[in-house]
Parts: sequence; structure tokens; C-alpha cells
Amino acid sequence: MDEWIIWVVAAGLLGWGELHTGAFYVAPFAAGALLAGVASLVGVGTAGAVVVFGAASLLALGALRPVARRHRNLPPSIRTGAAALVGKPALVLERIANQEGVGCVKIDGEVWTARSYDEDDVIDTGERVEVVEIRGATALVVR
Repeated sequence: MDEWIIWVVAAGLLGWGELHTGAFYVAPFAAGALLAGVASLVGVGTAGAVVVFGAASLLALGALRPVARRHRNLPPSIRTGAAALVGKPALVLERIANQEGVGCVKIDGEVWTARSYDEDDVIDTGERVEVVEIRGATALVVR
């Protein structure tokens, strides 16, 4: 079997291993093995391919690992849309009674259909509540 095929298979196995680690340790070695395969195909010999593998792996590890670490430490994504309403205060505009299927609240100037998070709780008009969940177009609220 040609040597370049062994390098390419090694690159594939290392790439597969990277998919299962997620730490970005194995990917630079996969890139190094792929470049060593190309070098071996060109005809640099075993020693040259090993040097290419080592140099390319260390270069990729040194250059790309810090970038990957910075991206892992990004802040959590900002909640938007309906998810941003969870935890917000709301004013009851229409009495909330789950058994009767009625209820309406105003959240940040928008009117939403509302239901009590506690099935048996009836909340009167004018009370202040807190949004605990959004299901579709309905806000689930608690006192």
C-alpha cells in the first residue's frame, strides 16, 4: 500500500476523533496528517512526510487553538422574541380563569392571552403578575 494512503486514512481517523471530542485538540493533527499525505504523494519520502506532519500539526495547533478557546468563552446568547418575556412583570387586563378559558395581560405594552401557571388560581383585573413561560401565543403567569 502506498504511504500517502496511510497518511490520508490517519487524517480521516483523526478528523473523526475530533468530531467526538469537541476540544479542538485532534483537528490540527488531522490537518498535519493530510498535508503529510500530500507531501508523500509528491514524493518527499517517509522522513519528509514525518517532518511535514510534525511542523504542520504544531503550526495549526499554535495558530488555531487560541482562536477556538476564545470562541468557547463567548457569553451566552441574548434571549429574543417571546423567550425575552419570561421573567417580566405584567398587568392583568382581563380576569384570568383557566377553567373559563379567559385571561389577558399587558407585557411591555403588548397585549397577550394569559393563563395562570397554577390551574386553580384565579387572578383579578388590575393585579401585577410575572411571566413564567410562553406557550405559543399565551403567557403563563404567577402572582
